[in-house]
Amino acid sequence: MPEVDLIEGFRDPVHMKALAAIIRKECTRKINIMEVCGGHTHTIMKYGLPQLLPDNIEFVHGPGCPVCIMPKERIDHAIALALMPNTILATLGDMIRVPGSKSSLQKLRADGCDIRSLYSPLDVIKIAQDNPDKNVVFFAIGFETTTPMSAVVLEQALRLGLKNIFFHINHVSVPEAVDAIMSGGDAQIDAFLGPSHVSVITGYKIYEPIAKAYRTPVVVAGFEPTDVMESVLRIVRQINHGKAEVENQYARAVSREGNLKAQALVKTYFEKRDHFRWRGIGDIAHSALKLKPAYAAMDAEVVFDDILPKVLLDDHKMCICGDILKGRAKPYDCKVFAKACIPSNPMGSCMVSSEGACAAYFKYGNLNLKGAKA
Repeated sequence: MPEVDLIEGFRDPVHMKALAAIIRKECTRKINIMEVCGGHTHTIMKYGLPQLLPDNIEFVHGPGCPVCIMPKERIDHAIALALMPNTILATLGDMIRVPGSKSSLQKLRADGCDIRSLYSPLDVIKIAQDNPDKNVVFFAIGFETTTPMSAVVLEQALRLGLKNIFFHINHVSVPEAVDAIMSGGDAQIDAFLGPSHVSVITGYKIYEPIAKAYRTPVVVAGFEPTDVMESVLRIVRQINHGKAEVENQYARAVSREGNLKAQALVKTYFEKRDHFRWRGIGDIAHSALKLKPAYAAMDAEVVFDDILPKVLLDDHKMCICGDILKGRAKPYDCKVFAKACIPSNPMGSCMVSSEGACAAYFKYGNLNLKGAKA
């Protein structure tokens, strides 16, 4: 068997140009493709795929950035928890910079609060062991990709008998968000690039109801540029043949059933919330998880309920992150993009996250802002 370069082999410019030529030849109509995951947005912009593809292929951004969709009131929860005496709050890096209603975790840390940026969720265990006299609150975020790791942290804490770890769970799921966007009736979306890392855990079967209900092709795509180009070609061919199926381009990592062990672990400790408010999108039923009642003693939303803010908060009126997350607008449609809103001073969450659409357009947009008139 010849060796396959799993990085440069999927960035081969000759392969990319050949795929672009085939797509240009076979695509005969306008196709709006929503890349659900922010990782795909960055690949698309970094490698200049809009420049390679014909003008009738349009990428539309979706809600697949866990930092971008976190509403201000949940950030205010994290801030309230971090301000408690003898408390360490731990979360993943980008979350620290997202603005709440009056401040951010980054500003609180500069003021002396003990806020830790995690490389791995399992670091929470060591933090709790090293600080037995302090409450350690894990502000857990992410889609189905990271949920099993939070379950592992909880399982380890139980096994070790750690009493000073508390979980503020903000895990959300992809299918309900996609369904909410499509069921609104005004979505101009012809196909989806399915998020591959999510699909490693869930399997690609979770998109089958979406494809069937809305007659919309879904191709689960890897994150390298040739993955995306191959997936676009599959979408073009499905649409040309009047099909609306789920295809798995990322077969080297994704199966239909997914990681059954990880799924079982998640079901052991978590259950669906009745609803969860997505930033810029609104309430989506059964779109997020919470700890099961059996683990209420470790649930920060239960234990510290009396200090958590209850007011629902919307974004700044000038911010259009909601429209960007729903595929209704591009970052350059925002009046404050790259002006008042920049990565060092973000007004909205899409500029904060390393997976955010605005951050991608700000970083790479001068190279390939296809469609921008300014």
